[in-house]
Amino acid sequence: MNKKILFIPLMLFLLLAAALLWQLTRNADGDDPTRLESALIGKPVPLFRLEALDQPGKIYDQRVLTDGKPILLNVWATWCPTCRAEHQYLNTLAEQGIRVVGLNYKDDRQKAVNWLNTLGNPYALSLYDGNGMLGLDLGVYGAPETFLIDGKGIIRYRHAGDLNARVWDQEVKPLWMKYSAEAGS
Repeated sequence: MNKKILFIPLMLFLLLAAALLWQLTRNADGDDPTRLESALIGKPVPLFRLEALDQPGKIYDQRVLTDGKPILLNVWATWCPTCRAEHQYLNTLAEQGIRVVGLNYKDDRQKAVNWLNTLGNPYALSLYDGNGMLGLDLGVYGAPETFLIDGKGIIRYRHAGDLNARVWDQEVKPLWMKYSAEAGS
């Protein structure tokens, strides 16, 4: 038997492994795994009714995100180490006048309130999504994730992972400026 034939299964395996590895390391947006596709880009924020994190019984709905000015909706939780890493940068953005709404995701309410009291509260409003239903409707994979919502309540951008200076400057800020200009703010 020809010894070259014995290499055919090895070559097929290597080709299959290379194809699978290539698929695992790429996505529709190129090379960045934090740029997840979202079926909601260009669509309104899903309908919701949630309590304020620090005011049980005070209910908000999606209209709170449609005041005519852009908003960052930041999904976070105390059990998320990356959320802690991004928290100081969110405080910095809030100090610069960037309106950030927090969505506390599948968390213990009291731990979340204590977190904000200890680390500072960058959120103009904190919503409590204890059962994760709004997160599910948004297609959240896990915390942190941040959505840019225009003044009409339309989701314009999604970022999975921590929001930091590089992400803000390169990806979010240009969109923020665009939708702020459209809103006349």
